[in-house]
Amino acid sequence: MSKVLVRTVISLDDEQKAWLDHQAALRRVSMASLIRQAVREFRIREQRGSAASFEEVLKTTAGIWQAGDGLEYQQRIRKEWR
Repeated sequence: MSKVLVRTVISLDDEQKAWLDHQAALRRVSMASLIRQAVREFRIREQRGSAASFEEVLKTTAGIWQAGDGLEYQQRIRKEWR
């Protein structure tokens, strides 16, 4: 099943357009293809960085400190900074 592509107009300054043209030429892809790839990667990165994933990290790392009182350790280490 192929996806329908929707034409979108964007505005770039001369420097952005030149850089994008150069990158597309280096990769031997169209500028449109490069933009689609960038949007796809940006979307993935943004979804990974969501509050929900932060909550998951907290859940999966809770309780892993097994070396005694964490506050005591933290205070001892900070004394070394002085």
